[in-house]
Amino acid sequence: MKKNIVWIAQLISALFMLQTVFLYKFPGHKDSIYIFSTIGMEPYGRIGSGVVELIASVLLLTSRYSWIGALLGLGTMSGALFFHLTTLGIVVNNDHGFLFAMAAILWTLCLIVLILRKKYIPIKL
Repeated sequence: MKKNIVWIAQLISALFMLQTVFLYKFPGHKDSIYIFSTIGMEPYGRIGSGVVELIASVLLLTSRYSWIGALLGLGTMSGALFFHLTTLGIVVNNDHGFLFAMAAILWTLCLIVLILRKKYIPIKL
């Protein structure tokens, strides 16, 4: 059961981040440009976070290195949540809070992966 949960969390996280990268961030979707312009990080923040999410997605599709992907995902989603709560607001361009909710869900899924894959982390705390 635990094995199924972690793989489902990894797969959903990877697929949603890949979708965001290839449909919004890399092609320069107007909503993505608006978001990163609003926080003063266009285009470098958009492309940079897209690269990090791409790397995280690939790592999430492995067992051994999924914890690194989860850590990268936690970092990027923490940034997204921070900017939603401080600069952007929960609702962006009448999206009814969809982007905020997706960031929160992905953050949670990455945390689940990190916890369930802790045996692969080489540093024991």
